[in-house]
Amino acid sequence: MTKAITLRSALFGSCLALAATTVSAQELRGWNIHVEDYPVSIAMESFADAIAEATDGELTAKVFHNGVLGSQPDAIEQIRLGVIDFGEFSLGPMGTSVPETNVVSLPFIFSSIPQMYELMDGEVGDAIGAGMIERGIVPLGWYDAGARSFYNSVRPINTPADVEGLKIRVMSNDLFVQMVESMDGNATPMAFAEVYQSIQTGVVDGAENNPPSYESTSHYEVAAFYSLTEHLIIPECLCMSKVSWDKLTPEQQDIVMTAGRESADLQRELWQAREAASMEIVQAGGTVVNTIEDKGPFQDAMAPVYDGFLEANPDLADLVNMIRDAG
Repeated sequence: MTKAITLRSALFGSCLALAATTVSAQELRGWNIHVEDYPVSIAMESFADAIAEATDGELTAKVFHNGVLGSQPDAIEQIRLGVIDFGEFSLGPMGTSVPETNVVSLPFIFSSIPQMYELMDGEVGDAIGAGMIERGIVPLGWYDAGARSFYNSVRPINTPADVEGLKIRVMSNDLFVQMVESMDGNATPMAFAEVYQSIQTGVVDGAENNPPSYESTSHYEVAAFYSLTEHLIIPECLCMSKVSWDKLTPEQQDIVMTAGRESADLQRELWQAREAASMEIVQAGGTVVNTIEDKGPFQDAMAPVYDGFLEANPDLADLVNMIRDAG
């Protein structure tokens, strides 16, 4: 009898210990729209490995690539609700949930990629991050999505006057339509998948995007003039649900934040290497690339875009001025 009770007690104790271990171990679920060998994806896997190692497996993370957990707008909402624990998002589509992120979609708001890094890693990133946290999203690291520049089949673009009359495909966003129209171009929102054929058949003269997208879609085959206007530099964010964040211990939060920042450093390095490789490919394919040394005339042409934005969003004026004053 005594031995039986002792055995049952031991088994019960083991079950309690196992249950405690199971409860304390957490696996975070992460959303990613990109394929597994993309710079973002590699950096996210590095983030997952880092937190597992630093917590001795107490906290782990699984990244679901290729958008299998849903579309980007849906995933952003799921992050806010805590259904998904973390994800990597462009700040562009986040504007409907976090108004502060709309600021980085203003054309020529950043003067260069290095300046974007400096500001997003400093007070500008802190200000945007505060708005995100208020709406249930905790930023862990600012990723690089490159700079978008114009390409077309007609001529190089060196000044705003060179855009006049060109039919340019843009993303479906009023800011981007206004950007092209402010230079007397014809903005044409359309699905990205339709761009190659539309340029080939003359429906549009060109489009705008970063070098890896320009190269990987073979748009350089039908639009051989690539002008490095770098008019849109829209950062991306590795971020976490505040619901999930609040469940972590302070020590775990420090580990996750450190891993997020380190993953951003890695992603930026990988992205820059990917951009350089893409530029080599398009130039070898005969693309005529020109650099815009003085972006002042382009920035001046955006005055109506900024006026309209600030009139509609007066509470964001301080954030806009913070970035513009740093230029």
